Amino acid sequence: MALGAILAFAVDWNVSGVDLHTVGWILMVVGAGGLILFFVFWNRRRAPRAFAVVRQPRVAEVVSTFDQPMPPPPVDRL
Repeated sequence: MALGAILAFAVDWNVSGVDLHTVGWILMVVGAGGLILFFVFWNRRRAPRAFAVVRQPRVAEVVSTFDQPMPPPPVDRL
């Protein structure tokens, strides 16, 4: 944007086939558009997320081996 402003407002040169004032205005518009896009994407990156973190309770790990006998199932007595 600064280079565009310099070409549009401060330069008195004449280059054959190129209008430096128009090039300056084009550079300023492109620079402003780039700055707007930068802030749009920067804001999107910092926006809060739409999900909640739910913590699950931890379960103690039970270590068992196959050679341990299984207890018999409970018997219903009438």
